Amino acid sequence: MRPFALSHAQQRRLEKLSRDAGRSPAETFGYVLRDGFEFCEWEVRESLAADYDVKKHGAASDDEARRRARQVIDAAHARRRSRKAA
Repeated sequence: MRPFALSHAQQRRLEKLSRDAGRSPAETFGYVLRDGFEFCEWEVRESLAADYDVKKHGAASDDEARRRARQVIDAAHARRRSRKAA
């Protein structure tokens, strides 16, 4: 199998992506080959944003998340029932 040849711009992009992801360039390259630069960069941005949000607002426990989800579902069902009754 032939070795991969990255352009200088792709090398810089891979180095920045690996630095942002906290991985080695070799490890990151495997993900880039599988998923592409755009998806990997998006995934790292979203992960960093989620980490920031958890630090800023705190994380919800599993029980709290289930309770909130159940409230949303119950409210949607109540709206649907009230429309059918009318």
